[in-house]
Amino acid sequence: MIDSWEDAGVERAEGFERQRLSVVPRPLVESALQRPVTRRMLVTDAGYFPRAEHHGRHRPRGAAETIVIVCVAGSGWVEAEGVRTRVGSSTAIVIPSGSPHSYGAAVDDPWTIWWCHVRGSDVAELVEAAGIRLGRLTLSLREVDRVTSILDEISVSLARDTTPARLTATAGMAWRLLTQLAVDRVLPSDGAPVQRAMRYLEDRVDGRVQVAELAAMVGVSASHLAALFREATGGGVLAHHNALKMARARALLDTTDLPVAEIGRRVGLEDPFYFSRQFSRTHGMSPRAYRELRKG
Repeated sequence: MIDSWEDAGVERAEGFERQRLSVVPRPLVESALQRPVTRRMLVTDAGYFPRAEHHGRHRPRGAAETIVIVCVAGSGWVEAEGVRTRVGSSTAIVIPSGSPHSYGAAVDDPWTIWWCHVRGSDVAELVEAAGIRLGRLTLSLREVDRVTSILDEISVSLARDTTPARLTATAGMAWRLLTQLAVDRVLPSDGAPVQRAMRYLEDRVDGRVQVAELAAMVGVSASHLAALFREATGGGVLAHHNALKMARARALLDTTDLPVAEIGRRVGLEDPFYFSRQFSRTHGMSPRAYRELRKG
């Protein structure tokens, strides 16, 4: 493993066998940043470096772009604000624009990485949504294949041409990439207490649940379970259960001729007036009005 930047040697000048590399000419970048859509999100560079021996970069003044690197094999490291972090497989690095940094492949097991650079007015907000901050530039990925497929799509697209239409298309892909990183951060992993609790609630849409009992069932305190639900869903346990009930109610209203009162019973709300009030509070209209909407 590299212990200091000097151990990495000079930045490798030549490429890597089977690499991909696409760079948008900088005059085109400046032009795209003046146009709708691409002024908000623009991919300026993208690539794939397999087993990137001696790969490294040192940017004491940072870069104009936000840099996204996804390690899919091997290992490396990233350093910013005096904090050095080891990077292994299924890990993303996100370096905000203007942030001084260094990174490189490990000597003994050099990383294989997909990467891209992005600019635009929306980038900082999406980076913040992914939980990135100076001193914490890495994310452990649960959906690494989904992330790398987007980076592959970006790389293939930019390799074809860099027309305004292509840059607009890759802007959409970059949006998907950054939002996927943000979602991957908060989605519970399989087997985690909050994931087990969510599955329990899904299986019991037609019933009632006590938060304390559910917390004990998944092995955490009620307050901790509530905090996990706020992070994963933006709301509490009972709010999530009610949202599941309302989703089931919508499906039944859309696909069956069941009376409203019966639909209420099937989602565990026996009182038809209470069910109607809950449905109206969520949807801004009664179950009957919802059923009459022309959808699709």
